[in-house]
Amino acid sequence: MHAPAFWWRAPTHPGWAARLLSPLSHLYAAATARRVRRTGWRAPVPVLCCGNIGVGGTGKTPLGLDLAQRAIARGRHPAFLSRGYGGNLPAGTRVDPDRHTAGEAGDEPLLLARVAPCYIGADRAVSARQAVLDGADCLLMDDGFQNPTLHQDLALVVVDGAVGFGNGRVLPAGPLREPVHAGMARAGGVVMIGADRQGVLDSIENGPPRFAATLQQDVGHVPRDRPLIAFAGIGRPAKFFDGLIGMGLSPLRCMAFADHHPYTRTECSDLLALAAQWNACLVTTEKDAIRLPPAMRAQVTTAGVHLAWDTPAMPEHILDLWLGRTDA
Repeated sequence: MHAPAFWWRAPTHPGWAARLLSPLSHLYAAATARRVRRTGWRAPVPVLCCGNIGVGGTGKTPLGLDLAQRAIARGRHPAFLSRGYGGNLPAGTRVDPDRHTAGEAGDEPLLLARVAPCYIGADRAVSARQAVLDGADCLLMDDGFQNPTLHQDLALVVVDGAVGFGNGRVLPAGPLREPVHAGMARAGGVVMIGADRQGVLDSIENGPPRFAATLQQDVGHVPRDRPLIAFAGIGRPAKFFDGLIGMGLSPLRCMAFADHHPYTRTECSDLLALAAQWNACLVTTEKDAIRLPPAMRAQVTTAGVHLAWDTPAMPEHILDLWLGRTDA
């Protein structure tokens, strides 16, 4: 499912659809407020949540991967906790990238498990208990800012600078899971990914500490001597396409699919036929590649992504807040 266009209109001109759906937004916001008031299990190790206030991709997973790698460099043993969207494994299962598929564990957990142990399940407390039993000395939640099952020692709200908070309204009138002021009251920091084109940081000037970074595409394996056809089924596919263009690549076509889209055999055949027609190279994201059938995956070039911080001190300060300054 693609997000409706009116979600991304200016807050001052939300349109008739957003106004019509506003009563439902109040109900959704009230339900979220009740849920987050619940007290979750307090783990014996520090818990960091990389979450967001709205739906869709903001850069949470690259942020989590970056911080986990930095924690490992400090001698810590982090573990990821993920919902495992679209998967069907029992809560608390440790993901095995060599055995589990995206259909079983979800796509993001398979990426996370390449860096540190990753446990899946909607009940983060169940996953956290298992991770601690297995030796984790710090936990990192990939999403789950509104999940009350586990106490969060530090919560980061991740914001996509290109779209900000959209029209500023709560589902279904807008893209937010809760009002901005409610989320900011619980946040221990805000991480702006990309240029702040919507003036979000100015609007929360008196809010929690602010950090800034950009996502940079890793295109070293993408051929530059052939036409490219890019496709992506992530929270905001345009971010991937813009990233390729920003690295000097010019795809012939950019094909967007819904987030976590499970590619069918017919769709794979259509993509391969299109590439053959133009003698083009198919390029996609790491998240999408995980969801492709193995035979298709071998015929697609993957472009990864990494986080580039505005200053080297920013991620180290986050780790100090999460793990304590004695690790610095």
